[in-house]
Amino acid sequence: MVALLCTVIGVVALVLGVVIGRRAGRRPDETPAASVEPRPGPPMADLLQRVFRFADAGLVVLNRSGEVVLHNPRAAELGVVKAGRADARACAACEKVLETGVDTAVDLSPLDHRGRQPAAVLAHVRPLGNGFTMVEAGDTSDAVRLEATRRDFVANVSHELKTPVGAVGLLAEAVLDAADDPAEVRRFSTKILHEATRLGNLVTELIALSRLTGAERLPELCVVDVDEVVREALARARLSGESAGIEIIVDRPTGLEVEGDLTLLVTALSNLVENAIAYSSPDASVSVSRRLTGDSVEVAVTDRGIGIAPEHQKRVFERFFRVDPARSRSTGGTGLGLAIVKHVLANHGGDVRLWSSPGTGSTFTMRLPVRVPQPDDVDDDDPGPDHLAAPVDPVPRSAQLSDRVG
Repeated sequence: MVALLCTVIGVVALVLGVVIGRRAGRRPDETPAASVEPRPGPPMADLLQRVFRFADAGLVVLNRSGEVVLHNPRAAELGVVKAGRADARACAACEKVLETGVDTAVDLSPLDHRGRQPAAVLAHVRPLGNGFTMVEAGDTSDAVRLEATRRDFVANVSHELKTPVGAVGLLAEAVLDAADDPAEVRRFSTKILHEATRLGNLVTELIALSRLTGAERLPELCVVDVDEVVREALARARLSGESAGIEIIVDRPTGLEVEGDLTLLVTALSNLVENAIAYSSPDASVSVSRRLTGDSVEVAVTDRGIGIAPEHQKRVFERFFRVDPARSRSTGGTGLGLAIVKHVLANHGGDVRLWSSPGTGSTFTMRLPVRVPQPDDVDDDDPGPDHLAAPVDPVPRSAQLSDRVG
């Protein structure tokens, strides 16, 4: 029994020497330049077992026969060890390492991913000497998902860019063929301008989305007047509303303030208003209202359009997702507007919520933390927003705020 305990302690010490030494940038058989006097405390064997048990990685030690000598709980969570036996792929990798003496990597991802199991597990197998091998496994699900997202994004961007670029080339050829017909030249040139504008909008929104998702540092946040955000957003969308025959109804100013970047917030709100206009029928109306709810400022954009089916409501904030691709392309939509809104609000510590009913309309609500006035900001002659008249709701309250419905 004593011999077995000594073997286990020795193996644990060797495992930790490999792990700690590798992370410290030196080989496990190298000794530090200077030794440190041991301090009083728990026995070394107890400390080693604690470190082994609570390691972030799944650690498994196998003997020459492929039997599990010891493993930590994380190894069982990752599925490397089941019912006391190591994964067959890990055993095969250990045999190879014993033969060659060279470290190797092995994919131990679950073959039947279910429930809370990690979707991807990558392990490194290395020899420990005396016929022992160690399997060090980690959950790489996040990295795999990120790579899949990157591939999908690149594929979507390539597809979206290919369409207008191809259209511009074909239309340019048509202009050359119709050089002697001024009416046809004008018609094709108008279409070229439309596709060029669409291409420019797509590139602009891709740049904006890149900045919002961390490619560039965001601007410093400052005090932003919510009423100014509403005014500038409506100014941007006014031409679209007039062209579509859509009336935009807005409530009275509130004097509310938030911490943020004015340009980004105006972009987010104008995207919501433009989206509401694009999916409304002619002669309909779009409402914009703002209010203080608890410690949040809410700006709601409501349309009486076609609405969004329940199965699509969770996906509308995805990049390039379109409920009605044909309608979106005809209006020049890029499929990035709502994704930009989502990231703008997230970067401001807020969120965007959706309430929608097919055939009735939709309400998108921007929620931002309200700025609490500091003592130095208080003007004795200014009654403050609490004394302002309550905002007028242009639509029923039940249809305005998504968190109050369903």
